[in-house]
Amino acid sequence: MKQLNTDVAIVAAGPAGLAAAITAAERGAKVIVLEKSATTGGTANMGMGPFAVDSKLQKMKNVSLSKEEAFKIWMEYTHWRVDARLVSDYINKTASTIDWLEDIGIQWYDVIAYVKGAYFTHHLVKPSSGTRPGPQAASTMNKIMTEYAADLGVKFYLETPAKKLIKEDGRITGVIAEDKAKEEIEIKAQAVILATGGFGDNSEMVKKFTGYELGSDLFSFRGPGLVGDGIRMANEAGAGMEGMNIELTCSTHTAPSTDPGETIMIDPVVSSAFSQPNLLVNVQGERFMNEEASGNPTYTGNAVTRQKDRLAWCIFDAATAKHYEEVGFDWINYMIPVSKVKNFNAEFKKAYANRKDVFSADSLEELADKAEIDLTGLRKTINEYNKACETGRDDIFHKNSSYLRSVKQPPYYANKFVLSGYGTLGGIKINYKTEVVTANMDTIPGLYAAGTDANSIYADSYIFIFPGNSMGFALNSGRIAGENAAEYVKKASA
Repeated sequence: MKQLNTDVAIVAAGPAGLAAAITAAERGAKVIVLEKSATTGGTANMGMGPFAVDSKLQKMKNVSLSKEEAFKIWMEYTHWRVDARLVSDYINKTASTIDWLEDIGIQWYDVIAYVKGAYFTHHLVKPSSGTRPGPQAASTMNKIMTEYAADLGVKFYLETPAKKLIKEDGRITGVIAEDKAKEEIEIKAQAVILATGGFGDNSEMVKKFTGYELGSDLFSFRGPGLVGDGIRMANEAGAGMEGMNIELTCSTHTAPSTDPGETIMIDPVVSSAFSQPNLLVNVQGERFMNEEASGNPTYTGNAVTRQKDRLAWCIFDAATAKHYEEVGFDWINYMIPVSKVKNFNAEFKKAYANRKDVFSADSLEELADKAEIDLTGLRKTINEYNKACETGRDDIFHKNSSYLRSVKQPPYYANKFVLSGYGTLGGIKINYKTEVVTANMDTIPGLYAAGTDANSIYADSYIFIFPGNSMGFALNSGRIAGENAAEYVKKASA
């Protein structure tokens, strides 16, 4: 068996692993990073940027949110069912992390709120192309971090998945990996940091720990290879498990497919109409939420997950479509920066011929039949809803009158809402130092975890009101893990 020696071994080279590697190396530690794929960056290569509070960019934009306010909002949102010290240390570190990344060579394009009702915390990485950031903007950040880490002497072993932790006398002393030739490598280390990105591509774990079934009632993003490697290894080493959940959203942009991992994109301009606060009903034809809250994908996902078959339908009529042509949309999403649609019906027909998840109907009977919605319930709901629109008073869910538009004039347009998400959250129980602990909070010496594997600070709902959070936690927990692992190595070597 081939053997390697290092101070700190890091499992996976996503943003958490990269941040941990750089931080430990900056503090004088020898670092080896094991990455199962052929590239670094992980799913962050499809992200836009991290969360931060009280950064220079926010101050320049006159964003008033302070660290104190963010902490209070966070803890009230989670009802204090999370590690308050970890939340506090994370929030307090975020602004310095933006500066730290800037010193490495990363530039920022803007800070945005992303969805309606959110705070301006999402720091968008400026792509190397200099273009407006899209879903792959953060790949530029990952490339710069990888190059900087290599300059510091960090050794990357790509296509080398970690298999098992080495535990001696209660301490973690290394990791067993497998190289490209399928031969085992023993990496002896004084500290190991796990940062493998969660279990979003593991159907069995998703079903067991969250209750959702990928490809059936959940159509979330599945990062290839994110099968819970770090969680499994930590658990085998005695770690406690905590906060395993889905970063849940609700999407109008996906639909069921014969391939559980496939998503079907719909026309971005027309789809903006279905992201507005229009009537939402379940398969029983009943409203179940105040639709103005649907601007936050987490809220919509939580509401839809309680409905029969875990789906819903967004419905509006020709008059509302005309409103979107002449007046424009109520909300504008950063990713789809359009305010109007030129000819809704023509564009709709062009984009959605012969689709079952998004369609038009000339009568409520036809709509109910196509959507498999209870017709009696739908008629009753629409009658109630139209009365609320006429009076400007929604006595059931108290929806803002400016969003109340009746459903009377065919054709009627309908789009299925399905549960989606950006992957999983949590699994490995850690303390505020990112040290891995047992179920009883006893530290496992030499073992740390960062990023999605240990991101259990949201209680039951991802905090979409603070956008950029999963990447933000990855970077900042990676830095914390790197700092503490390097300090642990120094003490062990003294």
